[in-house]
Amino acid sequence: MSDYSSSSAAAPAATVLPATVYLIAVGAFALGMASYVTAGLMPMIAGAFSISLAMAAQLVTAFTLAYGLGSPLVVALLPARAQRSGLLIALAVFVLANGASALAPGFTSLLAWRAIAGIGAGVYLALGIAAAAGVSAAQQRGKAIGVIMGGMAGGTVLGVPLSLLLAQQLGWTAALWLVAMLGALALAGLLWKLPALPAVPAISLRRKLSLLADGQVLAILLVSLLAAIASLGMYTFIAPLLAWSAQGAPISATPFLWAWGVGGIAGSMLVGPWADKVAAPKLTLFILLLLALALCALPLAAGWSAWLMLAPIALWGAAGWALQVPQNQRLLAVRARQGDGNLAIALNESALYLGSAIGAAAGGLLLLLDWPMWLLAAAAAFIAAVALLLQLPAARRT
Repeated sequence: MSDYSSSSAAAPAATVLPATVYLIAVGAFALGMASYVTAGLMPMIAGAFSISLAMAAQLVTAFTLAYGLGSPLVVALLPARAQRSGLLIALAVFVLANGASALAPGFTSLLAWRAIAGIGAGVYLALGIAAAAGVSAAQQRGKAIGVIMGGMAGGTVLGVPLSLLLAQQLGWTAALWLVAMLGALALAGLLWKLPALPAVPAISLRRKLSLLADGQVLAILLVSLLAAIASLGMYTFIAPLLAWSAQGAPISATPFLWAWGVGGIAGSMLVGPWADKVAAPKLTLFILLLLALALCALPLAAGWSAWLMLAPIALWGAAGWALQVPQNQRLLAVRARQGDGNLAIALNESALYLGSAIGAAAGGLLLLLDWPMWLLAAAAAFIAAVALLLQLPAARRT
């Protein structure tokens, strides 16, 4: 299939998105909370189980590895006729695993339940994006995917601080119960509202694995991987960058984290309508340009004043989150004929988590080698620029 190109210019005026899309987004909000809340709960969990912070940090590793590596395998094994039930079961597993995490009697069982929650989250998001696109009109699919990614971003930006405040008052398990409750609300709504999803052809596992030989898919995944290395990898080092810019003066990272997160919500929501008007490869190219420029501006602004970084950080968050809307939209289009777009999306999510891990590890290594912080930000901008160059051929073919 050729690169995705929107035909919405000739489409009628957009109508309201189906309620199903917003219910899926509520589940994505819970996923966004679950992905990052454990990092904030680590000191409380370490104290509760009398373990080190390094050991408690493995809860994040268990969730992200299971999300990134386990969910594509589950999606690949899912029968073609089980898309609707698979979505509901994945969300149910996510809800139960978070509830069981709150009730875990020991750290080993907590670690196991976080891994199960990660698999449920990854499968749900992949199937949820495909379902949101399937129940929406053709000229609204980009907007629908944007709402889902906006829910994910909202869970990170708004849900995580809320759950941490709750944990400080009622204990660390309260945060996980909040995640489970929101997931249960989404599950109840989807059990009521989720219609039968468009049929997909039955595909053998061998044919599904042939997706990895699709040059277009691999190119899309590579761009997502590089963008994640640059964007999510650099996110790990916001606090050290602020400390370098402030030259030792005390400065809170909170306003800057909020700027990144609010930018992410805005980018996810605003890119949706554009994704239905502009060809996905060209929109991806434009977003990568914004990401590279924002990362380039970071060390320049930091050299003058830490507070000047608020604007590029907000743009960076907007571009980083917005990028996955046209990327997922294009994957669905590229694999529409084969009927395995949900697996392609699961692999794309894996690329994001892998890119985040690579970026964090590489940045830590560069700091060990005494690279200055401004050069670390410049390296992230360079990687974003490489992704931009790799995207150029696809944009030109559109």
